[in-house]
Amino acid sequence: MDYRQKKRLTFLTIGLLFLLSGIEYAVILPTIWMYLQTLEAAPYFLGLALSAFSLSGLLTGPLFGHWSDRTGTTKKIILFANLFEIVGNFMYFMGFSKWLLLSSRLVAGIGAGAGSSIFGFLTRSTSPEDRATVFAAVMACRQAGLLIGPAFNIFLRLCDFHLGPFVVNKFTSPGLFMCLLWTLLQLAVIFMYWDLPPLERGKANGNSISHNREEESEQVEEENDEEKPLMASQELGGSYGSVVSSNPTLNHNSEVSNHISPPLSPEPTQSHESSSPFKNFSISREFLREEVVVLLAAQFITLFNQTALETMVTPMTQRYFGYGELENSVMYCLCGIEVIAGFLFVRWLSKRVAERVVLAIGLIICNISGVWCLIFLANPIGGFPWQLTEFIIGVFLQVLGLPFVAVAQVSLFSKVTAEKTQGFSQGVRRSVGGLATILGPLWAGGLTENMYIMMGVMMALLAILTLMLAFSYDRLVAPTTEVHEEEPENCDQPADT
Repeated sequence: MDYRQKKRLTFLTIGLLFLLSGIEYAVILPTIWMYLQTLEAAPYFLGLALSAFSLSGLLTGPLFGHWSDRTGTTKKIILFANLFEIVGNFMYFMGFSKWLLLSSRLVAGIGAGAGSSIFGFLTRSTSPEDRATVFAAVMACRQAGLLIGPAFNIFLRLCDFHLGPFVVNKFTSPGLFMCLLWTLLQLAVIFMYWDLPPLERGKANGNSISHNREEESEQVEEENDEEKPLMASQELGGSYGSVVSSNPTLNHNSEVSNHISPPLSPEPTQSHESSSPFKNFSISREFLREEVVVLLAAQFITLFNQTALETMVTPMTQRYFGYGELENSVMYCLCGIEVIAGFLFVRWLSKRVAERVVLAIGLIICNISGVWCLIFLANPIGGFPWQLTEFIIGVFLQVLGLPFVAVAQVSLFSKVTAEKTQGFSQGVRRSVGGLATILGPLWAGGLTENMYIMMGVMMALLAILTLMLAFSYDRLVAPTTEVHEEEPENCDQPADT
């Protein structure tokens, strides 16, 4: 099997993984509130159960990312992480008590931590120019899962039988269903996923050399050397995504010479790179820069607001519209259609404008949504038709802004942080998002009777993020070559750990 076919199957498997993560969310969220009620859980347990999954992912994301950076592999990490998804969903299916259900979400969340390794792998396997479109496609797979999930829920709600000592009904069946799907995904990872060598930086230039290097990597694959990371010599000198010489002519000549004659002693170079990617790594230098702080703030605030509104939606629809699991599933299905369309549009738009423009558009939409929700959803006015219209517009605006912010901040983050430690960096980013998805449900769950306070704080956070973007807009670009030229001067400095 040649390199290109392995790459297609690997990316397909990654898409399936994100698809299942979306399906899991969509089949569990519409029914978990009523499931907890059957187990005599207090209302605050909804926020705890939704936050438990994110808490595990928050803690394990950087660990899995660090693991992938050290070893240069992700396949074993995915297989290991998926075991927790399988066990966690089976515990959810058992459903003997509210505490077992809470524990099931904690266990399943450990598996979600592997996402940081996958984003690091995608960063190393794609050129900066194509990264936004690849990330948009991967995120669209998750949203496709959110779209498909409610359709499965329509059938799962009809379950009513016993499986040994376990009861299979509309509340427990999502856990059993997801347990089976994650088990099937394990087989897909075993037979369809390869740890591909990182993309050499010469491919980002779009010249004929990139095609020749791809052929070279195919030859490496055919010699059964796919497990070793294939690092270009110029990657060792800098810590950012695009490492190029300040002299274009010299850079071109060095690339040609590298192509004509292979580097001497490639094995020690590979061993050095794979064994010590954190040699010159500094946490403060990496994450306390202005542009990184803005992107992490965007990750936190948008996910905090999103999960807070999601937590509020099911009690609100039950209170004002009398919706059950079927109506909620249909609602989430419609939202999934909108989000997928949004990601496809962002995928098209990101090829024509800079990511920071996409991020700004998304924040404008989010601000409009926040104002609308504060005015009309905090205290719905009018009769049933007006309340339903106000609710639909608010949800539509909230969902519309999500793809713009999500794709832009992930793509920009991968460009302004070091490529060789992308697994750890993406783990930190996802942990920040995990913290948001923990606090968001807890915030909304405790303030369902004080909607003005809940939504007022959410709107204030959006305003702060908008100001941060405005003041730091010029810095939200990929690092220039001057940054890389300065780095060798700091090579003797000890790395922060």
